[in-house]
Amino acid sequence: MARQTFWKGYLKLSLVTAAVSLTPATTESNKVRFHVLNRQTKNRVESRYVDSVTHKPVAERDQVKGYPRGEDDYVLLEDEEIEEVGLESTRTIEIDSFVPRGSIDWIWYDKPHFLAPEDKVGVEAFCVIREAMKANEVVGIARLVLYRRERAVLLEPQGKGIILWTLRYGDEVRDPIAELDDKTEIDSKLLTLMTQLVKEETKDWSPTMVQDPIQTRLKSMIRGKQKSLKKAAPVAKPAPVKSTGNVINIMDALKKSLAAEGGQKPRQ
Repeated sequence: MARQTFWKGYLKLSLVTAAVSLTPATTESNKVRFHVLNRQTKNRVESRYVDSVTHKPVAERDQVKGYPRGEDDYVLLEDEEIEEVGLESTRTIEIDSFVPRGSIDWIWYDKPHFLAPEDKVGVEAFCVIREAMKANEVVGIARLVLYRRERAVLLEPQGKGIILWTLRYGDEVRDPIAELDDKTEIDSKLLTLMTQLVKEETKDWSPTMVQDPIQTRLKSMIRGKQKSLKKAAPVAKPAPVKSTGNVINIMDALKKSLAAEGGQKPRQ
């Protein structure tokens, strides 16, 4: 299956530049999705912005973003103003610094993407950057505009490619609710039994371990409804052929035709 590239640009480290492309490493295209319909007409229902007070539809040209500073009081920002505070270049992944691999806690990781060279010219530069990170056991930190937001990203060499992770911002990660008491004493017999249980339940990883059971049940339900609809659908019957009054099969017709040509009475 061909890669569905959704971003193209450049990977840059100092003076080394490579043309690259990004592909989301995960997908939700296989999830069951529904349309909202009018129960009576079966037509799709449209979603529109309406004024919260007048309840009248608001045209797209009249919609503007507002930051609340008080009750019914907003600071208005145009799309152009918001875009101005973004990166000057939205098409360059410039690695600013490196950190030891594994030093960033998992909670900061957001969405993974496959980063790959886009042309033959950039392959060598791409591979040099990747192998240099592997040799030093580090990951790269950069910034990039993705999904209409400026994001911090992490570049992690993996196999023959690089995984680009978008990272969560500092205000998106909460502090732990409470610290556990490290002085808690554990019964050695209980630990032995639990260790044995964990060992017995340990298996090789398989993607089937994390399949969504709700999606499976929904698809099964939809298939069942589709079958019932097919059974209930009326079967179209062919239009009746108008009769000429004489029912004659092909053999009889041929016998009569031959007899007519020879001037003989057809054999029975």
